[in-house]
Amino acid sequence: MAAPAAAQDKTPPYWGSIASGEAMMRTGPGRNFPGVWLYKRRDLPIRVLRVYPNWRYVEDPDGVRGWMLVSLLSARRTAIVRGTEPRPIHAKPDENSRVRYNAQPGVVGRIDECSSGWCHIKVGDRDGYIRITDIWGVSDGETVD
Repeated sequence: MAAPAAAQDKTPPYWGSIASGEAMMRTGPGRNFPGVWLYKRRDLPIRVLRVYPNWRYVEDPDGVRGWMLVSLLSARRTAIVRGTEPRPIHAKPDENSRVRYNAQPGVVGRIDECSSGWCHIKVGDRDGYIRITDIWGVSDGETVD
């Protein structure tokens, strides 16, 4: 698991993911604030918008915003497939390369590199390249090493 501490050192906005199998989103930065959403999906991408000591104000793929304890978050880069139709995962970062498989909307994969509009994504034991415009978890034009 990527160290939660790494998620503490960045300046927002930045991307991360949920590190825990259960993570509560709250209305404010403290356990005394009401929980508004319980996430049960490890590796779900999130965007950190603000930092407050051990808490992060985050946005999920549906645009829901709230506070999460930093220990529940990871610096690991992940992305979720967008849209209503399956998206092609290519053998190379090229529209004309062979399609290895199609990823359904809502599928989450780990991202290890992105450039020139493409990201290398790993979903379980399968990998390949997907267009940045087909995922949520990477900014347009962003390069990930």
